Amino acid sequence: CLAGRRHLCKDTSGIGVNRPGAFAEYVVIPQTNVWYCDKSIPEELFSCFDPLGNAVHTALSFDVLGEDVLITGAGPIGIMAAAVARHAGARYIVITDVNPYRLELARRMGVTVTLDVRTESIADCMKQLGMKEGFDVGMEMSGNDNAFSSMLDVMCHGGKIALLGIQDEDTAINWNKVVFNGLTIKGIYGREMFETWYKM
Repeated sequence: CLAGRRHLCKDTSGIGVNRPGAFAEYVVIPQTNVWYCDKSIPEELFSCFDPLGNAVHTALSFDVLGEDVLITGAGPIGIMAAAVARHAGARYIVITDVNPYRLELARRMGVTVTLDVRTESIADCMKQLGMKEGFDVGMEMSGNDNAFSSMLDVMCHGGKIALLGIQDEDTAINWNKVVFNGLTIKGIYGREMFETWYKM
């Protein structure tokens, strides 16, 4: 907290996580948690700020300008992260999932390629896009160990992975791929107060 990284405070007490949630008409919170929203933003959009904050923090953890980005997990946060990456200038954005509805939403949001990993392979997609070395940036949003393992297989040497999805405690990782390919894996927790809000 004293170093300006309040989102990493070991004594964080999250509203709705560590104490009763904020779906009540009134809630008591610290003044520093209050964020002024411009009157031009409709109130019904305020509830999107939390997942959008996670998406922005994840998508902007590494430079994506001109980079090839793989996102595993086309849930709301994964799709929002894809939109942020596109806005930030990513070259190709590939998103994977097993839910056709979510993949269609991602397609409508302007993702370069959506893949149903039950029937399509990431390697084939890379060939179709003319990619030779792998993805520069990965965003693991699903929490699925197979998705994370697949991501490790298709990253370029020196690739960077932002890990928001919560993996099982016993998830196996091929550390040889991480070490010998020089991969960077960064855990993402919440939002950076208040930098993420300014970026949003």
